[in-house]
Amino acid sequence: MTCERVLITGSAGGVGTLMRPRLRRPGRVLRLLDIGTQRPPAADENVELVTASITDRAAMERACAGVDALIHLGGHSRETSWEATVEVNINGTHTVLEAARAAGVGRVVLASSNHAVGFRRTDEGGETGLPADSSPRPDTYYGVSKAAIEALGSLYHSRFGMDVIVIRIGSCFPTPEPLGPRGLATWLSPDDCARLLEAGLSAPSPGYRLIWGVSDNTRRTCSLTEAEALGYRSADNAETYADRMAAAPAPAGPAAEFVGGPFCSAPLGVPNPL
Repeated sequence: MTCERVLITGSAGGVGTLMRPRLRRPGRVLRLLDIGTQRPPAADENVELVTASITDRAAMERACAGVDALIHLGGHSRETSWEATVEVNINGTHTVLEAARAAGVGRVVLASSNHAVGFRRTDEGGETGLPADSSPRPDTYYGVSKAAIEALGSLYHSRFGMDVIVIRIGSCFPTPEPLGPRGLATWLSPDDCARLLEAGLSAPSPGYRLIWGVSDNTRRTCSLTEAEALGYRSADNAETYADRMAAAPAPAGPAAEFVGGPFCSAPLGVPNPL
């Protein structure tokens, strides 16, 4: 699939900021939407900046006009109150998908999270890793919202024929290395994140796909089979940084036993740092 204009919601967030330079291509326009302030375009950037909320239906309809594909990163990226989670992550995603449907956008990539299956055990996938389409077992309100986003993506594919790729992202942060020992399993390098999104944008007629978003880490506990079937090829491995983390305390208890790590024991509805 050729994507000449790609709308990215949440473009001023952590992942969106990382992807802005990595998704540049000759002939491609990146339409960058966020509620916050964005860096002005550089002289060699082919971008369109949009200031809007994903909960604003009229603004989203305008933003989707003339778009070939949509990458939806917008929303709360960590635990917060139930009310805010529902309004922004769930209702906001519904608004985004409705606007995309009305505009005839045929390809959508949705950012989900490992926290949609946070209470899955890290060892239940065996040697091949936890399948990407494992049924939800969320660990937080945030995880519930990501499970709902996955279901909305499935609905919009089945009802309206959209190609929808949902990525259960492990951990992707604007740091040069994983954040702590847990990241040795869950890390998605920024470069691999861009490779994964490109696979989602370019795969021919994928239908509805649920895939894991991690690098090919030696210690990963989830499957890359489904992502590789779309054309994703990881070039990075968190094990490169293992020696630097040798002195850090290893995860213990629920943080070690479950995919969601420390989210599984964190208070519900209380903002957390990761």
